[in-house]
Amino acid sequence: MAGTETSPGTGKLVRDRIPQIIRNEGAEPVIYIAGPEEYRARLREKLREEVAEFLDADEGEAPGELADVAEVLLALAADLGISPEQLEAIRVAKAGQRGGFAGRTVWMGNR
Repeated sequence: MAGTETSPGTGKLVRDRIPQIIRNEGAEPVIYIAGPEEYRARLREKLREEVAEFLDADEGEAPGELADVAEVLLALAADLGISPEQLEAIRVAKAGQRGGFAGRTVWMGNR
């Protein structure tokens, strides 16, 4: 898998099937399972990575990158004990209180 190499000792959080995909390509991945605190920290870093990839993506790549962001968001929610349905309910409640972003409103400060 091109682009998946990391510096020794650093590693990165990858999707669950990536080690098998690497094996299928003829390499043997060096992996371990992160503990709860490390997992939480690596999920946050993965969110930064995926958001950056989305921001750099062209229009054709953007939907896939956005799906990657959503996958990390769902993993973060699960780590907090929040189901996708609960997360959506929280989002809907916040949108009901404060609105969404469909109106394209840009705030310029107060007078």
